[in-house]
Amino acid sequence: MTRIVLAYSGSPATADAVERLAAAYAGEVVTLTLDLGQGKELEAVRDRALAMGAVRAHVLDAHDLFVREYLLHALKAGALADGDRSLVSVLTRPLIAQKLVEIAAIEQASEVAHSCPPGDDRIAVAVHALAPALTVRSVAPSGRAPAAAGRTPAAPAEPAAVEIAFERGAPTALNGIAMPLLDVLGSLAIISGAHGVNAARVLNEAHAELQRAIVAGKGEELARHYIELVESGRWFDPARAALDAQVAKLQDKVSGAVRLKLLDGRCEITDRKQAKPARKLPVIA
Repeated sequence: MTRIVLAYSGSPATADAVERLAAAYAGEVVTLTLDLGQGKELEAVRDRALAMGAVRAHVLDAHDLFVREYLLHALKAGALADGDRSLVSVLTRPLIAQKLVEIAAIEQASEVAHSCPPGDDRIAVAVHALAPALTVRSVAPSGRAPAAAGRTPAAPAEPAAVEIAFERGAPTALNGIAMPLLDVLGSLAIISGAHGVNAARVLNEAHAELQRAIVAGKGEELARHYIELVESGRWFDPARAALDAQVAKLQDKVSGAVRLKLLDGRCEITDRKQAKPARKLPVIA
């Protein structure tokens, strides 16, 4: 019997994906759900998958991996956002592909599946880069109506001032408080979200501003190529590794802090300061 590993979010549009996939291909379905910061609610997703007929339901904590190996690389390359549009959801596609391949090997599955919108083949491209022999199937959303959205809370009338510090291109502090990268991202998301600004856009603009001040004109072309790779799903292409090497060399100089003002969906740079290079101590003979 065919065994298929399905990337399963448990959203209303894909809630019956397990049943439909098993019926269409007469196979056993194993689900894979990634925890990218959602937390406890994923236990309910696991239960729903099993109730729908999955033979097993894997829930993996991939939050730290996503931030370190995907999001941070894209940020340093200037590819965390494209204009006002966040690329965070696009960056999850190669991570999903990576974990689908890993679970398929464990489960001895010959096929994997996902429920991305029609025309979005990024997961398939990434899976085939890692495991060309795997069959990749797409399960179209069922079309059931999504849950009604709650009322959007009113945005604060006063702007929020944030300062993001970077060391070698990586965020290390928010508003003068040093904290791990995950905490910087979480705290920034709360502040920026209250003012209708995507945190990915804030980080991308702050990083780009600091980089322009230090190494003017040297990152724009790299960012454009990186965005093209991300958008096309070619995360595991050797070209990205080559770009990462160039980006890493550039980031050695990108240290300092950027101040921004957030209000009513707008993000405005108000100040920046480059970190002073470390003073070399005299050599004592």
